[in-house]
Amino acid sequence: MSEAASTVWLPRTGIGYDVHQFAAPGQRPLILGGVEIPSDRGLLGHSDADVLSHAIADAVFGALGEPDIGFWFPPTDPQWSGMCSLDILARAAERARELGARLVHVDSSLIAESPKVMPHADAMRAAIGRALGLAPRSVGIKATTNERMGFVGRGEGIAAMAVATVLMPDRAGEG
Repeated sequence: MSEAASTVWLPRTGIGYDVHQFAAPGQRPLILGGVEIPSDRGLLGHSDADVLSHAIADAVFGALGEPDIGFWFPPTDPQWSGMCSLDILARAAERARELGARLVHVDSSLIAESPKVMPHADAMRAAIGRALGLAPRSVGIKATTNERMGFVGRGEGIAAMAVATVLMPDRAGEG
């Protein structure tokens, strides 16, 4: 029996959360899931402030048992200024490959009062899937409001939550 055939694959799940406040009207484009969404307000952040991609990246890194995106892309480092967050997702997928893991699925929820994002969900699934090496059907995207409560409810920003599932090889019972 080959080593690959005898590998035990252990499922691992990671969770990610991110939040960004809105910039002033006209200051920045709104990027969610790697897609520019029609809106008069984008999000503030060191990179392109793609709150959805950031939450998904943290979920992937978490499933791998790795540090969060602030470790890999510190906001104090000017080289990451304005970075496309799809590149952050690609780095998370690359790290999974380096560790011998198989990324199998991500699921996410955007929390915002506006704008409406579900008309763009297919494009977001495609962009995220390309960055992670997943089929779009393996990328879940949902959206909800915060029922006008809290900073999201007041329209001050957008939050996102995500989970990622990877299969990790169990090397000699490392678990």
